Amino acid sequence: MASGAPAGPRRPLSLAEVGPGSENERLGVVRDSMLCNPLILKAELGQPRRNCCTLPGFDFSYGLRIQRTDGGVREAIGHWDTVKPRTTTLVEEKPRDFIAMNRAATKAGYTTAREFNLYYKAKDIRRKDKCGRFKSPPKLPADFTYGVRPRPSTPLYDLLQHKYKELWMEEQRALTAALRIQKKKKDTVRDTRTTWLRKHPPPAKKESFWHLPHLEKVGPHLCTFPDRGAHKKAFSAPH
Repeated sequence: MASGAPAGPRRPLSLAEVGPGSENERLGVVRDSMLCNPLILKAELGQPRRNCCTLPGFDFSYGLRIQRTDGGVREAIGHWDTVKPRTTTLVEEKPRDFIAMNRAATKAGYTTAREFNLYYKAKDIRRKDKCGRFKSPPKLPADFTYGVRPRPSTPLYDLLQHKYKELWMEEQRALTAALRIQKKKKDTVRDTRTTWLRKHPPPAKKESFWHLPHLEKVGPHLCTFPDRGAHKKAFSAPH
């Protein structure tokens, strides 16, 4: 390529070229159509703009061909379209003075709303001054400041370093990692009763000797203790 020839358009971006930390990094589901949309694709730092679609050849003409319908230059030079000036001046209509009309209607003896409306049509009184309510400007304190309070200064240093973008990307990466861990926990196989009994075996039952059922409630026929106190004392010794 010659040194003075313009560089050709760059090919569209591919998913293999998008790495973590780049301008066009995507989180979540990534589709090829995201890299072909000029509204979503971001400009790369120090690189020319990429074309998101293929362009036609050099023999293609852009635009729409419109047939001339105004006659061209010949008709424009032949005569001039002039605008006639307006002779009548618009007179600004002053607002109605309802205070004066109500005062005059009350002095005339009208009391109902219908009589007041008829009086408004018969006696149309307009205000003499344009100020309306205030004939003189209101009195304000000496330290009064006009206008709106200025907003706080913009942190340009953080904006130039894309600090807010990096913080948001770190939060999204941490959220994605937490969702993956939670999904792995959900996908693990649950313990069945067999596996649970292997981990937590039940306690062994104490072995008991077998006795005849009809001899369970039979009392002793021979007592070798002299009294009941000696019997309790002998049985409490092993314990």
